[in-house]
Amino acid sequence: MTIEIEVKFIATPEAAKNLSARLAGLPHQHTAPLKLTNIYFETAESQLRRWDMGLRIRGFDDRYEMTLKAAGQTLGGLHQRPEYNVEIEKPELALERLPAEIWPEGCDLTALQQQLNPLFSTNFVREKWVVTYKGSEIEVALDQGEVCAGALSEPLCEIELELVSGERDDLLAFASELTDLGGLRLGSLSKAARGYALARGNPARELRPLTVMKVKPKATVEEGMLAAFTLALSQWQYHEELWLRGNSAAQHEVHQALETLRQTFSLFGSLVPRKASNELRHSLTGLEEALLEEQVQAESLCFSPLSLRTQLALTNWIVTERWRGFIDAKADAKLQGSFKRFSDIMLGRIAADLKETFASVRQMNEYQDKLTRLHRQLLAARLLAGAYDAAAVEAWMQSWEQLAQAIASGQEVWLESHSRQALKQAAFWKNGTTA
Repeated sequence: MTIEIEVKFIATPEAAKNLSARLAGLPHQHTAPLKLTNIYFETAESQLRRWDMGLRIRGFDDRYEMTLKAAGQTLGGLHQRPEYNVEIEKPELALERLPAEIWPEGCDLTALQQQLNPLFSTNFVREKWVVTYKGSEIEVALDQGEVCAGALSEPLCEIELELVSGERDDLLAFASELTDLGGLRLGSLSKAARGYALARGNPARELRPLTVMKVKPKATVEEGMLAAFTLALSQWQYHEELWLRGNSAAQHEVHQALETLRQTFSLFGSLVPRKASNELRHSLTGLEEALLEEQVQAESLCFSPLSLRTQLALTNWIVTERWRGFIDAKADAKLQGSFKRFSDIMLGRIAADLKETFASVRQMNEYQDKLTRLHRQLLAARLLAGAYDAAAVEAWMQSWEQLAQAIASGQEVWLESHSRQALKQAAFWKNGTTA
């Protein structure tokens, strides 16, 4: 077994063409382009997918390799997954040659192998460079070809950076240096994920508005903060993909994801000093301004160096826990405290702020002036409300969302009644009173 640590970029053809010149100034070893064919296997019931596994046979020259990727972690464009590779003599599955301990208890390998069939394939030309960067060796692979499932296919143009030896921080730093190439964005979807989608007929993915965030029981404040940043990044990348595929409504959800990041920094601002994230928040502000420009195009923004630098900086900030270099023992103790207790306090503050904001508002223009504040407080509440009774949370959120909807759509006749209804909602958090 190896732990594969990669950063994956989706590239425009222009960026792919310019990659070789960009790497020429670095110490490297080049491997000539090689044609690769990968066949992915699955059962009719998608058993491997349910186990979060991917199984393929790769053919190159006259050699074959069987690879099983097990459950791992993807954050931003950083992929970390256990990987098992076995050389085989012909393009036929041989599951018995994989370690027995990787399979779920009671798995019948003979029966499983009989149920596995080719599901989709990837066919591409791979060109490789092994680059020496700081104290690490990083393999840069340029893949150009297509993903196919039956009659369906889509083009493939990716740049993968894999850590051969050295430090993960070097991999992320090197990825950041490639942003000036232009025409790149982080790829949160693997080749396999795209293949599975094609095999299902490539159904349109639905919008996924932010829901109430759930964390594990007895989570610490730091774990809650990490969950919030990770959720916002996932929302951003998910809807960026939809926007690029032609769903114009996804642009709003991208903006909501950026707002969620803003609110996460605000929520935890008393524990993590602003100087720990100054550059990152500045980049987020610039990106949000670019997103709101008139007639902004998905292709130009999502493949811009600004967007890529911001996502990479956020990924780096999360995985390296960059805030830890800026906190003292007192702040650390608070970060290790109860996220539930933290949520009780912060929800109380949100409710008090909403009460102060809307208790005396009467005119339409006053409501409109408060709408952005209301949206941001509701985003913050969704990040904090996961440990409480779902029905009570829904009732509280719905009242405020009805008010927000009435303001946004100019339904002046409903504003006062919706405002009164929201203000009298009972608190669902501990030690809360009516909002």
